[in-house]
Amino acid sequence: MEHLEVEGETAAERAKLCAGGGGSEDCLSALPDDLLLHILRDLPTAAAARTSVLSRRWRCLWALLPNLYFFPSHNPDSVRGALAALEAMSDDKGPPLRYLFVFPSHASPDSLAAWFPIAARCLAGVLIFDLAAATVAREDGRDTFELPCFNRATELRLGLGFLSVTLPPSGVFTRLTDLSLEELHLHGPCGIGEAVSSPRCPSLQTLKVLNAQGLGNFAIHSESLLKIKLENSCGLQQLTIVAPALKELTVFYCFAHDSNPSQPVADIAAPQLVSLHWRDAYHPSSVQFGEMAQLELLGATFFLVDEADGYEHNRDCVRLLRHFEDVSTLTLQLAYMPEEDIEEDLGEHHYLMEDMARLPYVTFLTLLITAKGHSFGASSFHVLRTCTSIRKLMLIFSSSLHLEAEPACASGCFCDHPPNWKTEELVLNRLREVEINYLKGTEHDFALVKRLFSWATALKTMAISFHISITESMAKELCQRILGFCKPDICLKFYVYHHFCKKVLYVPED
Repeated sequence: MEHLEVEGETAAERAKLCAGGGGSEDCLSALPDDLLLHILRDLPTAAAARTSVLSRRWRCLWALLPNLYFFPSHNPDSVRGALAALEAMSDDKGPPLRYLFVFPSHASPDSLAAWFPIAARCLAGVLIFDLAAATVAREDGRDTFELPCFNRATELRLGLGFLSVTLPPSGVFTRLTDLSLEELHLHGPCGIGEAVSSPRCPSLQTLKVLNAQGLGNFAIHSESLLKIKLENSCGLQQLTIVAPALKELTVFYCFAHDSNPSQPVADIAAPQLVSLHWRDAYHPSSVQFGEMAQLELLGATFFLVDEADGYEHNRDCVRLLRHFEDVSTLTLQLAYMPEEDIEEDLGEHHYLMEDMARLPYVTFLTLLITAKGHSFGASSFHVLRTCTSIRKLMLIFSSSLHLEAEPACASGCFCDHPPNWKTEELVLNRLREVEINYLKGTEHDFALVKRLFSWATALKTMAISFHISITESMAKELCQRILGFCKPDICLKFYVYHHFCKKVLYVPED
């Protein structure tokens, strides 16, 4: 009834205004709810909540906002206060909370325990919570924080600042489709695999666990999951995934983490998997992939071209490449040691590309090159020689944003050996399309591009995007140089970056 009285009061006020009333009358409150809510949306959440003291008309108005935002400038207690007020005012007629963004300046287990359960009861949408900019206090009275069950939330993106967290031992995340946990320090009897499997997350489609600790034995059984990404999570002892609908799987430095390397033990049952990025330790005796007849894309860990301790690292990459006979797309990274590291002891470094004796049958090769100032023609030639079936090639030159930050290769460096790549014939007669990203215009770059034109006898198109630091005037000079050794029947496109956005620079006329 109070709502009706407020509406009646508003109607009377409007009538008075229309009759010519003025002076100190509340003109703003005479506006319709939709317009007032539009005004409140532009206010910080804490400020919007404070408008409830203006009049009975405003008392519950802010609670109709579907999105609430809390930034580091807000008092940490304002999150608990606003959510508690929202819960107290909510009824079945009001819209549920759709979006909650909390980016605090301070956090502790007690402070999070004060408002997370309220958020779990109110939220029927997305929670984004991040402690990246927060001072995290580890209190003596409470060592861990228990994450409540969000039974109506659809997406949770939680950056937990390595605060000790226990997962809820019971409850169902009924509507949750997307879960991202970053900087998670897991404690307690409930493992993450148990919490995200189908009995408790029946709608989950995307799971990301980044920079986590304490995963232990991670076993997922999910009928709904489509995408899983596990990255930089040390302490993983065993990984079990049974996911009949899974399409994408990424495992990045969980077993081979520098701080705690371990023997990889994994059993992956994902018959519908399309994309596999396994940038981690691998041994066929302890990592079982199961049947993957639908697999189209394989991403392997980086391969050290020339490094004293590279044999053991490269062994995992070589084993993985040998396991798969046929994938349409392969992503491979070649990495060189920085020049200063090589100069310390030239006698200890060896050319390791010969260890990569075979690659899967592929039609699309993405080759990432982290050259650190070295020549990469010989190593690139070796890779292309082992997969002459490719129809499309993408080269990505990885480097710093500023060219001067990357030292030039020292005179007499053996990175350009064996030198036969400059003269030996290579026929890539199926290669139709080449895309080159972040071309810097060094002599090493031009040496490889020039050879590509001679190797790819059926090449139709080549698109070249210059490095971010290359200006338009510099890029035009580089274009002319490339056009000098390009065949006339090849369609060339050049791109430059302007404010980090790629734009077309030049398309030669026929």
